[in-house]
Amino acid sequence: MAEAGAQEKTEEATPKRKREAREQGQVPRSRELSTAVVVGAGIAVLFSNGSSIAHGAVEQMRAALSISGALLPEPSRLPILLEKTLLNGMLLVAPIFAVTMFAALVSPMLLGGWNFALKAIQPDLQRINPISGLGRMFSSTGLVELAKSIAKFLLVGTIGAVSLWGSREQVMGLGTESVGHGIAHGLTLISKTMVWMIGALALIAAIDAPYQVWSYGKKLRMSKQEIREEYKQSEGRPEIKGRIRRIQQEISQRRMMEKVPTADVIVTNPTHYAVALQYTADKMRAPRVVAKGADLIAAAIRELGNKHSIPIVEAPPLARALYRGCELEQEIPASLYAAVAQVLTYVYQLRTWRGGVRPPPPRVGAVPGGEPDTETDQPPT
Repeated sequence: MAEAGAQEKTEEATPKRKREAREQGQVPRSRELSTAVVVGAGIAVLFSNGSSIAHGAVEQMRAALSISGALLPEPSRLPILLEKTLLNGMLLVAPIFAVTMFAALVSPMLLGGWNFALKAIQPDLQRINPISGLGRMFSSTGLVELAKSIAKFLLVGTIGAVSLWGSREQVMGLGTESVGHGIAHGLTLISKTMVWMIGALALIAAIDAPYQVWSYGKKLRMSKQEIREEYKQSEGRPEIKGRIRRIQQEISQRRMMEKVPTADVIVTNPTHYAVALQYTADKMRAPRVVAKGADLIAAAIRELGNKHSIPIVEAPPLARALYRGCELEQEIPASLYAAVAQVLTYVYQLRTWRGGVRPPPPRVGAVPGGEPDTETDQPPT
């Protein structure tokens, strides 16, 4: 029972799952919404330019039927006349085609937004597999789409038929009107019928769009086990993450130890902390921390310092403050300038010492952040 519950897809899709679905071209789409927008755009063009289109159609019809007698002895000129007539007809309906084409390109983005997925256009033999096609056709999704198509056809067809039936007397009277007036009147009747039909399409789209969003979310649902596996893949298994962290720490410590020989002085606690400082007056604004550590790492820093003859100064408050308040390759804060200056002065005195009385080590007093911590400042046991 517990295993079955873990495999039930009851959880909302994670952002990673949604992102992968979009990369594969899976986004919520509503064909009914696109159809309503395209048809509505075409109706809007007819309403705004219907009269000019009607008059243009009349002129085209008159020009096409009024062939000059001079063309009869020259039949080769008739294809040129036909080509010109077809071109003028295409220019006449070009606004409708342009607007509907633009609506067809933009309408899918109303639900799901813009999405260009290369994986969706890659060849896939499953798409042309007849067995898989039959499976999709008789699946629950296919049956729902079939039911929607039948319902849409019945609803839109019935509304269109009722609208035309209500205007049957005007339709029958179109034959008694002049050509220009009849075409304009016919376009008006068609537009009115289409308005009723677009209303039906809008109603269908208002129902279908939320359904598609719900269906899309349902398809992407995940089981609790899938969410756990995804978390492990994205975050990494704890033992692997721990090993990676240890390797990174080892590499960082190795690089840090390689810079200890470049230090000018090592400030110690004396046993618990060790901080290596480097300062070049003409290249640095302030001394910089090149290595630091506690316990075993501090001992390794001191050992390297002795090996490379780097002065080691015992200044517990300063060592604690530098260890806590400075990061590697970071300049020391201004609050420690005075204390570090005392240490560096002592180092420079050692460099110039040629015998006699050895320069006394500096006595660094309290510094900000150098207070002892009874738990962390004790040497390891």
